[in-house]
Amino acid sequence: MMNKAPKYLSTLGILLLAATESVAQDMDSVHTVMARFLPYIFIAIVILILAYAAKTLYELTMLFIKVKEDEVRQKLGLPPAPVSKPKRVNWWDRFYKRATDAVPVEKEEQIMLDHNYDGIRELDNNLPPWWLWLFYITIAFSGVYFVYYHMTPYGKSSTEKYEMAMAKAAAEIEEFRALRADLVDEDNLEVLTDDQSLEIGKSIYINNCAVCHLNSGAGSVGPNLTDNYWIHGGSISDVYKTVKYGVPEKGMISWQTQLRPIEMHQVSSYILESLVGTNPPDAKEPQGEEYVPEDADSQGTDAAGG
Repeated sequence: MMNKAPKYLSTLGILLLAATESVAQDMDSVHTVMARFLPYIFIAIVILILAYAAKTLYELTMLFIKVKEDEVRQKLGLPPAPVSKPKRVNWWDRFYKRATDAVPVEKEEQIMLDHNYDGIRELDNNLPPWWLWLFYITIAFSGVYFVYYHMTPYGKSSTEKYEMAMAKAAAEIEEFRALRADLVDEDNLEVLTDDQSLEIGKSIYINNCAVCHLNSGAGSVGPNLTDNYWIHGGSISDVYKTVKYGVPEKGMISWQTQLRPIEMHQVSSYILESLVGTNPPDAKEPQGEEYVPEDADSQGTDAAGG
């Protein structure tokens, strides 16, 4: 009775293998099927094992009771209990026998061939029916596969899947770049010069900065933004930091809670690219120190040396 356990488990493994191989030609289908049904398969296996264990325990218990009953009847001088009728073969045993077509050991002499290889004899076993069933299923599946992928608009070829994957990757790259715009490194910025960024920067400036610096950048409450003199530095990084952290002691608030990093980058670029050097007639007097870009210093030194 206990020898039946490997039989049940091996047959279950065969069925799982057959279900997996039937879709092995399409890896996407394999991944989808396995991801969707694998938890249920494991649950089914656990339930079958528990059910078989319960059945085995019940049979052992009944056998133990039968042995003890016979012992008691023997001590009392009573005849052994009548033997029950043989049990009907259950559906699983019938299915297993049909699926394997295995010849019992005691009947192997009937299918033994005359070949003898150093004492090893060969048996003329039939191909296992489960293997033939699997073979026929793969043949039928190949027909379904051919019709689905080559004769209908639903199946996608490898080229189409590649193109879809590349389009998806391109969309993800664009999404990443859009998010990357907010990951500004304030210590390694470059002035934005494209029309779209400068237009957005101008709108931000008019709505938030002009009240203190005027639309022209000439300066009112705040300093003049059109000359080359800066209180806190005139590089793109310096202007960005001034916008981001503000100058609380002089009344300029920090804008990092109201503007996104890309927006602070755009308005800083607008100031340097569109306001500096315009010299409006009503500009305030210069404040701070004159800012000379490092590349200008190097060019002037080269020119002097030349």
